[in-house]
Amino acid sequence: MRCGSLCRFLWLWSCLSYIEAVPIQKVQDDTKTLIRTIIARINDISQPGVCSRPRVAGLDFIPGPQSVRTLSGMNQMLAIYQQILTSLHSRSVVQIANDLANLRDLLHLLASAKSCPLPRARGLENIKSLRDVLKASVHSAEVVALSRLRAALQGMLRQLDRNPGC
Repeated sequence: MRCGSLCRFLWLWSCLSYIEAVPIQKVQDDTKTLIRTIIARINDISQPGVCSRPRVAGLDFIPGPQSVRTLSGMNQMLAIYQQILTSLHSRSVVQIANDLANLRDLLHLLASAKSCPLPRARGLENIKSLRDVLKASVHSAEVVALSRLRAALQGMLRQLDRNPGC
């Protein structure tokens, strides 16, 4: 009985000895690839002729394309966009919202590789304003959110090349 457990343990140990950790550069490359994919999806959804910097009143809660320099800041920004896109209930942004969840997971991997604890991202504090705006104009909110998300992701792409801190 003990010999069987020992043999299983030794077999498992030999299998585990061949497993290698994923290099951090591979995770960073995957993160950049996913960001480019999300930008391409946004470009496919965006209608030609729509202003790239729309100005619509009442959408101030959607983060602008400010430069986020840390992994925790990127995670926070993506959490807000993910919540906004999920609230839109638009079939065209469902995949982008899922991609944002995957992108946040990759950011967590990058942060853990740097021994950075990522704080739990907060969502929108004032979700009521989001619901009010969505009742008034779902299409405008989607256009603004996607436009700002595209600009923010392009900024993240540049920042990942600079090796962001915690």
